[in-house]
Amino acid sequence: VGDEEANPLNILQNRKMREALVAAIKVLPEREQFIMSMYYEQEMNLKEMAEVLGITDSRVSQLHSQAIARLRLKLKNS
Repeated sequence: VGDEEANPLNILQNRKMREALVAAIKVLPEREQFIMSMYYEQEMNLKEMAEVLGITDSRVSQLHSQAIARLRLKLKNS
């Protein structure tokens, strides 16, 4: 383990960032939450998510990008 990872301040900052990210995801629209879950937790690709949601790959990509933009804005303003 490197010094950066073992540094208690870094550990605390990483934990706070994760907590802020989880909180920000919880306020996304339900469909965007679902997309984030499928992509990051279930590691599904765009085609698989499109099949589940009954939409096109490009629409999944748009929704994913929109969710990321919302998260960036929320975390920036936190």
